[in-house]
This record gives sequence, structure tokens and C-alpha cells, in this order.
Amino acid sequence: MAGEIEATDNDAHYSLLQRIYIRCMEWIVTPAGVWALFFIAFAESSFFPIPPDVFLIALCISIPTKSFKYAAICAVGSVLGGALGYGLGLGFMDTLGQHILDWYGLHDKYEVVQEMYRKYDAWAVGVAGFTPLPYKLFTITAGAFKINFTTFILVSLLSRSARFFLVAALIYKFGAPVQHFIKRYFNILSIAFMVLLIGGFVLIKIVL
Repeated sequence: MAGEIEATDNDAHYSLLQRIYIRCMEWIVTPAGVWALFFIAFAESSFFPIPPDVFLIALCISIPTKSFKYAAICAVGSVLGGALGYGLGLGFMDTLGQHILDWYGLHDKYEVVQEMYRKYDAWAVGVAGFTPLPYKLFTITAGAFKINFTTFILVSLLSRSARFFLVAALIYKFGAPVQHFIKRYFNILSIAFMVLLIGGFVLIKIVL
């Protein structure tokens, strides 16, 4: 699929986010695609801007019989990345943590998420783990608010696994038709994905 996108880092009409996305898609379709998926899922949980779902879909479509394996790799990478985000919030909230939240325009939601943690403890992260809400916001703030780490990891594992295994199950069940659909409407789906990515950040501003 990546071959259908023609772009270079010098293409002015592509945004930074689009160039990152295209580069990651190029990595995904290489023999090291599994590792690329793991590291993308890992990084997204604390600082990377693009959710790993689209890359998970790409791998699952390439080999539908391995969909659940890819989902497991994505879930493990995401939870471990969440642990890194927790650590950033715990030990470096005033420096790195704040910079990350400021970069995404989420700093003003810091106290709101804190109140959510007061009410629901680590279970609040389950919402972000499964929905389009920015997971990194909840991992970093969980560390800053010293949420119970064991509960945080368990809830993250449950919610992230549910999200990624749902994607894998759909690809496993409808692999061939989905592959044809994505190849035919790749450009439209790419735009839709970007809209959903932005929508995740807009949603948290509305909900919170």
C-alpha cells in the first residue's frame, strides 16, 4: 500500500504529520514491519503523534492469518509505551511531560484529567485506551498524579488489547474484501484517518 503513495520529504504540499505517516507506512511493508509496528505503538503512548491502528491494519491485511499476532504485538508495545509515559509524568512532568502536552495543545486539560483520576483512579485510563481520546495524555498524567502503577498497567492492557484485537478480528474475518476496499479507496481512507486523528484531540477538548 505504501507504494501507492508518492511523496518525499521535500514535497511541500505534505504536512509534517503526513510525511511521518508516509515514512512509517514504508517501514511497515518491509520485513522489519513487525518491529516498526511495535515501536510505533510504543512511541504513540507517550509522544508519537499518529495512533498505531492504521499500521496494524496494514500488517493484518498483508497476512490476515497473523492478525491476532500483530494485535498482541501492538498491544504489548502500546502498554510498555504507556509505562514510559507514566514514568515521564512521574519524574519529568515539569519538563518533558509539560512540553509534550503543550505540543499537542492538551495542557489546559491537565487539571480536568486529574479530577477524573480522583474519581475513577486508574480506570479512567481505560476510556482513553479504547477510544480516540489521546492515550498519551492519560499515561503522562497518570504518572504525574501517582496513580497505582499496577492497576494502571492492567487497565491499559485490557483496554488497548480490546481495541487492537477488535481491529484484528475484523481483518481476520473480512480480510480479502477489506484489502480490496483499502487498495481502491486508499487516498480517501488516508484523508479519513487524518480527520479521525484530529477528531480525537477535538473530542477531548469537547468532552473535558
